[in-house]
Amino acid sequence: MDHNAPVVNDKHRIRTAQLDLPPRLLLGPGPSNYSNRVRQALSTNEIGHLDPRFIDIMNETQELLRYVWQTDHAFTIPVSGTGSAAMEASLANLVEPGDVVLIGVNGYFGERLCDMASRYGADVRRLEKGWGEVFTTDEIGEAIEFHRPSILGLIHAETATGALQPMDRIGKLCREFNCLLLLDTVTSLGGVPVTLDRWHVDVAYSGGQKCISCPPGIAPLTLGPRALEKLNRRKTKVANWYLDMSLLSKYWGPERTYHHTAPVNMVFALREALRIIAEEGLEDRWERHSRNATALWEGLEEIGVSPYVSEEWRLPSLTTAIVPEGVDAKAVAAYLLEHFNIEIAGAFGPLAGKVWRIGLMGHNSRHENVVLLLAALKEAMDNA
Repeated sequence: MDHNAPVVNDKHRIRTAQLDLPPRLLLGPGPSNYSNRVRQALSTNEIGHLDPRFIDIMNETQELLRYVWQTDHAFTIPVSGTGSAAMEASLANLVEPGDVVLIGVNGYFGERLCDMASRYGADVRRLEKGWGEVFTTDEIGEAIEFHRPSILGLIHAETATGALQPMDRIGKLCREFNCLLLLDTVTSLGGVPVTLDRWHVDVAYSGGQKCISCPPGIAPLTLGPRALEKLNRRKTKVANWYLDMSLLSKYWGPERTYHHTAPVNMVFALREALRIIAEEGLEDRWERHSRNATALWEGLEEIGVSPYVSEEWRLPSLTTAIVPEGVDAKAVAAYLLEHFNIEIAGAFGPLAGKVWRIGLMGHNSRHENVVLLLAALKEAMDNA
C-alpha cells in the first residue's frame, strides 16, 4: 500500500439508480420527440472526427442542410452546441465594435439577439412590436432607411409567441441599403417554408431539436457570400474562439484542419433527421405541419380555447393558446404531465400565465397527437 497516496473523499460518491425515464410526449416549445431511426443513428459506433468516413458524413450533412434551407450557400454547417450557440456564432462573427445592428423585437428571442449583439460591441437599435405581432415590410424598410444598419436581425418564428414573420421583399430592401439580413429559423426550419436564397438571406441559424426532430445539442448555421465577405474583412479577431467561423471553415471545408473534437454521434443523428426530411419532401412536410396545426386550432376552439396569434401570421409548428378565465395554467400543464405523460409549456414575459405553448414539430406533428392532446387538455381543464 502506498502511504503517500491521497486519501479519497467519498462525500460526493453517491449511489444512483440506472436511468428509467417516463415516455413523455413532448408537445411543448421544444425539444420534440425524434424517431427511432434518429435514436439508432445516435447510438451508432463512434468513429474519429477526422476519419475519412466521417468526412463523407459531414459532406452529406452539409448538402442536406442546404436542401432543407433551400440555399446554395457554400458555408453551411452544424455548430457544436444548441440553437443559442448558432445564434451567438452569427453575431460573434459578423459584428464588430461600433457596427449598427437593427433587431426586430416582438418577443423573447429578439431580446436575446439584442443582448448578444451588445456583448460584441454593437450599436444596437430596436424595432419593436407587441408580443404576438409581426413587422410589415414598410415598417422594416423605414427603419433600415433611418438607422442604416450593417445587419438587420429578425426572428422568423418567435418561439415565445407563435408568430411567423412574413419575409417578402425584406432581403431586397437590405441589399438596397448594403445591409446583411440575419434570420432566426430555430422553430421554423423543417416545419414551414424557409427559402433563404429566394428571400436573399445572408446568415441564418436554427436548432436541431425542434422541427428537424434531432436531440438538442447541434445547431445549423449558414453564411452567404456577403456575410463571408464581411467576416473576411474584419479589422478585429472574432471574440469567441470556439465559434470563430474563419477557423471552423478550415475544418468543414476542404482543408479538414483540426479545430475542436466534433460531436460525432450528434452529427450522425442530425444527418438521419435530415435524411427523413428529404425522403418526405419539403412540400409534403410543410403541408403536414399546416394540416395538423389547422386541426389543432379548430379543436381548441371547440373546447373553449382560442389561439393567441392572429391566423394570418400564426406559426403552424408552435401555437400559443389563451388560458380560459378561471383556469390555472400551471395546474393544467402539471395534470397533463402526471396523467398523460404529455408536456406542454407556459409562457414568460408579458404572456406568463396567460397562454400555453403547444408544439407540433417534425416527428410530433401527427393527427393522432392532435386528437390525444385535445381530449387530454379538456379533461385537464375540467379536473386540474
